[in-house]
Amino acid sequence: MPRQPVLFGRPVPRLGSRHVSLIFVCLGLFALLSLLFSVPSDQVAATVPTDSKPKAGGHKFGIPKSLKSPWLKKLNPFKPPSHKPERQKNDTDGESSWYSDWRWLTMPFSSSITLDEDRAVLPVLGKRTPIYCYYDTSVEKGKGDREVESELLLAWRRAWWAKGFQPTILSPAEAMNNPLYEELQKVEGMTEGLRTDLMRWLAWDNMRGGLLASYLLFPMGGHDDALLGYLRRGEFPTLTRWEGLDDGLFVGPKGEVEKAIRLAMGSPHVGVVKGLLGTVQEKSDDPFSVDTNPKALAFYSARNIETKYSKIGEEITAARVAGMKKLNRLINAHLHLAWQNTYFKGISVVKPLPHHTTHLINPAYKLARRLSHCPESPLPSTCPPNMKKCTPCDDTKPLGVTTPAHYVNDSGIFTIGTVPHPLTMLTLSSLNSDLTIPFIRRHTDRDPWIYDLTNGISPKGIPASARVLKFKEIVASEPTSASSLWLQAENTAALSDSDLDWIFGFEIASEASYPNEEGGDNNGLPPMHDAKFGAVPEERELEMERTLLEKVKKVVLEKKERLSGEGKVIKEAVEAWNLADGEAWRFVRAWVGRGQVERRRWEGEERRFVGGMGSEKRRDG
Repeated sequence: MPRQPVLFGRPVPRLGSRHVSLIFVCLGLFALLSLLFSVPSDQVAATVPTDSKPKAGGHKFGIPKSLKSPWLKKLNPFKPPSHKPERQKNDTDGESSWYSDWRWLTMPFSSSITLDEDRAVLPVLGKRTPIYCYYDTSVEKGKGDREVESELLLAWRRAWWAKGFQPTILSPAEAMNNPLYEELQKVEGMTEGLRTDLMRWLAWDNMRGGLLASYLLFPMGGHDDALLGYLRRGEFPTLTRWEGLDDGLFVGPKGEVEKAIRLAMGSPHVGVVKGLLGTVQEKSDDPFSVDTNPKALAFYSARNIETKYSKIGEEITAARVAGMKKLNRLINAHLHLAWQNTYFKGISVVKPLPHHTTHLINPAYKLARRLSHCPESPLPSTCPPNMKKCTPCDDTKPLGVTTPAHYVNDSGIFTIGTVPHPLTMLTLSSLNSDLTIPFIRRHTDRDPWIYDLTNGISPKGIPASARVLKFKEIVASEPTSASSLWLQAENTAALSDSDLDWIFGFEIASEASYPNEEGGDNNGLPPMHDAKFGAVPEERELEMERTLLEKVKKVVLEKKERLSGEGKVIKEAVEAWNLADGEAWRFVRAWVGRGQVERRRWEGEERRFVGGMGSEKRRDG
């Protein structure tokens, strides 16, 4: 009979094979945690003499870089609690809140940084390069002239804002703040044209140089155009102008701008010429570097109007207000046309999980149709002045609109995406609003929307956490951020028509009874998907989809503190089950909200200057 071990007078139970295995597993886990969360590497390095060198062939041990990632550090169960990051200025918009931080692509989930489930981490908001134009408010003008010029200034500001600039209108008030203003008043015999032009330069010099443009100069190239990228950087070592633009655009540092003003005031030709450029008679006195004719800038100068759009020029001569209104409509049509020529391959309205998302993407599809058709134009067959050849807009052959299930990364395609809350997606995919936790866990996949959206750009097997990082990069990193627009499915009205005009840089034609395009149904819904991507919904299912969508919107947009009972539990359970889909939804909500806050705050500040010229006139959607 085997001997029974005794400890302190009590028999010790025998260990079976399962007990021994459990002990070894516990010891292994303890050793692993000790390795990962031991003394920090920088403290270890401090104990090693700086002059010590490893021996040749000696063994070196170090923790792999993958185990030092900030994401894995969050798994440390022994780390002390930390405070949430401090709130930043202008970091909320309704229920949306955000935190701007350079680490936005280092963590798949924002709560790892913000310690707040509802606060999204966005990239740091870059400083926009100012671009100035001068408007002389001292000249007496009729009400009609001021209104039409205000509309042109609004179009100018909108177009440059959409390209990433901060358009600013200067007036004689800035010129009078310049110390050179007194010297200008002492110059005798100067023509009124040169004096007015020098006032523009004094106002620009008062802003310490940078970019000075005519309010008839518009950007009509892709966002990634080399010249526009150079101008956005805002670094101008020399005073520069461009061939073919006359006085439409100047760039330069303050010192060079002041030098050019002094040269002009001291010119012997001040009694003859009508502008600063006219004072440069000798090449040796030319303060400008002259660059080649830019392809991305359209200048509606008097010369271009006379030679390219003579009908508009004649109408301006006959009745200035009516003619300038037509010029404004022509510029808007050309801006829209330039956009269409940039995305010549069409518009992609992405439709992940297409079986029951037809009504979900319908607002995005309607917007795509508006963008694909032509705006009103007094000269429909003309091209912008910077384009020798273009494809004129033709409503009988509108830009193609497709509804693929996956995101397509192509610079010739503009993408409009609709991002649903996980609860919205689950309700529609199951056609059931009475969800239960057992059903969610046993009968639904995790993060189905982000998987289907990124299947075209991410190989199979890539986890949802990596896919959501890729999605954020598409939404907020150049150049893809400029070639896509992402809407919050439950609140597509968050972007009004006026907001969309500032995003695209031109006034989008209002929704009209366009002819039904091939593949669409009589109700104007998006075309149904190919049967190879899943069963095509029946009419009864489409009606259920519409009803359920309206119902779930109210739950998703309801404030958390107002939700209670089973509704709150199910919403939180769905969000916990679909972390990546929920992160994508919050990120887009915050991205759209911050863009609106930035622009409206800037508009409010600018409205105080130049009598509000060029201020926004909001229009209904």
